[in-house]
Amino acid sequence: MNRIAKGPRKKSGIKRLQKLRTSIGEKGLDALLISQPENLRYLSGFTGSSGWLLISEKNAILATDFRYVEQAKSESPDFEIIQTRQELHAWLPGLVSNFGWRKLGFEANVVSYEGYHKLSEAIKVKQVKLELVPTTGVVEQLRSIKEPEELEFILRAAQITTSAFEQVKEMIHPGMTEKEAAWEIEKFLRQTGSEGMPFEIIVASGANSALPHARPTEKLISSGEPVLIDMGARISGYSSDFSRTLFWGKADKIFREIYNIVINAQAAAIQRIESGMNASEADRLARSVIEQAGYGDTFGHGLGHGVGLATHESPTLNPSSSDSLADGMVFTIEPGIYLAGQGGVRIEDMVVLEKGKAKVLTKTKKDL
Repeated sequence: MNRIAKGPRKKSGIKRLQKLRTSIGEKGLDALLISQPENLRYLSGFTGSSGWLLISEKNAILATDFRYVEQAKSESPDFEIIQTRQELHAWLPGLVSNFGWRKLGFEANVVSYEGYHKLSEAIKVKQVKLELVPTTGVVEQLRSIKEPEELEFILRAAQITTSAFEQVKEMIHPGMTEKEAAWEIEKFLRQTGSEGMPFEIIVASGANSALPHARPTEKLISSGEPVLIDMGARISGYSSDFSRTLFWGKADKIFREIYNIVINAQAAAIQRIESGMNASEADRLARSVIEQAGYGDTFGHGLGHGVGLATHESPTLNPSSSDSLADGMVFTIEPGIYLAGQGGVRIEDMVVLEKGKAKVLTKTKKDL
């Protein structure tokens, strides 16, 4: 391993590390090993696809291989950069022994069983006195509260998304395939500044729209059927997520009915969600509207999810969530009704909790 000099750090990075170190101390750990890509970027600014962070009270280390060393020096000047030449289990025990750490937390939802097994065996073989402690959500909890700079990136991504939707919906027409429509959306998003697609764009028409995570096909869009569009943009690593259901021509009676139910369910949630509320309670606000209309069994996913460096992150809004909502959180509100073999309706907006209330970030018309 080669060590490379450190540099100055940004104020936001210092604050994030201070918060993380407090969490590490509260859990009785000497250090935390971080490998989840979004967590690496959040704490260090590093955007490479292979790397590890080791954070303790005194140390902030970024370990990566030869491919990313120069990138790491540029993106993470406040970290000590270590160049690795082998797998984690080959170099970590020796490094840890140098610092005298006894309890090392690791991200249990990221490290594979094989990786954990190899590391445990290496620690035994090298006779290092180190306990591996599984953790979940330590950094993700910090990421759930967005800082002003993060909110700016998210808002820009949301604005690009809604602008693209307004433009592209005028271009989509019956006779176009779902794949063609999805490509027009992606093209416009990229041309207007999106770094890439945070997820695969959904354009699902007719019966395909009853599949919440449908993929665009060669199916032709037809008049009078629902067309579900789910799209997003990415700015400086931060994502947006947005859905609308459109009809060309006149929607039949049942889809007019379920469209209005979904709109009312979303409005109930947006109006009544507040800081301090449990995320399961927020889900219930919209779900109860759909259940009372007799379509409870057709709303099978949660009301929403956090959005930031990852498209799906904390908080999670569903019937079993234990997350608590707080100012600074950004998440989706996306109720839906899906009729198998017929079609579906989903309306999705992003909101930020601000001064206790939900402020909508993705603003377009929703009238049928």
